[in-house]
Amino acid sequence: MVATAPPIQQSLVGEKRVTLRGLTWQGYQQILHALPESRAARLTYDHGILEISMPLESHEFALRLIERFIIILIFEMGMKIKTMGSTTLNREDLDRGAEPDNAYYIQNQAKVAGRTVNLAEDPAPDLVVEVDITHTDIDKNRLYAAIDVPEFWSYNGQEWRIYQLQEKTYQECDRSPTFPGVKKEYLYNFLAKAQQDEIEAEKEFRSLIQEKIAKKSL
Repeated sequence: MVATAPPIQQSLVGEKRVTLRGLTWQGYQQILHALPESRAARLTYDHGILEISMPLESHEFALRLIERFIIILIFEMGMKIKTMGSTTLNREDLDRGAEPDNAYYIQNQAKVAGRTVNLAEDPAPDLVVEVDITHTDIDKNRLYAAIDVPEFWSYNGQEWRIYQLQEKTYQECDRSPTFPGVKKEYLYNFLAKAQQDEIEAEKEFRSLIQEKIAKKSL
């Protein structure tokens, strides 16, 4: 039986999107550099297609709670992390670039700790998270697989899908390779409870993880 999340609201509208087609890499770079660094809009470029996404409330709610979910796991499990947020991941050689909702170095944290990441020399982030509640014209799976992101999470407001990179393509899996003891229902319950009380949801989830660790079942 596949676990599914309760809907955040009856009719989800998570992002406003504008799509431009026929752009060159240079055109994409000009738009990217013309925009202020402190902006809510996220840009994704894939072989001439540029998507500009403006997140709305349901998007931000899910994104921030998923981030807290990850940080709780990292802290309680004694792991290390470097958070990249929506740092632009540009690969001119692939004609692709993205500003993901969140990106993290976990397994490779030690390789990039304390300095600016250079994708021409450094590995891609270990985990990328995207919340796409409304339709997107860009195939994010193909894009992040091309950039060599080992693990990709996609959340559409109801379903959390986990992908692991295997031989340059993503294979969907039931559990995260980074957190193999964590069931999908943990996130779904966390998000559902957080709709009423985020602090209580965090306390309950943290207690659950601590209990699982104590019993060595995580």
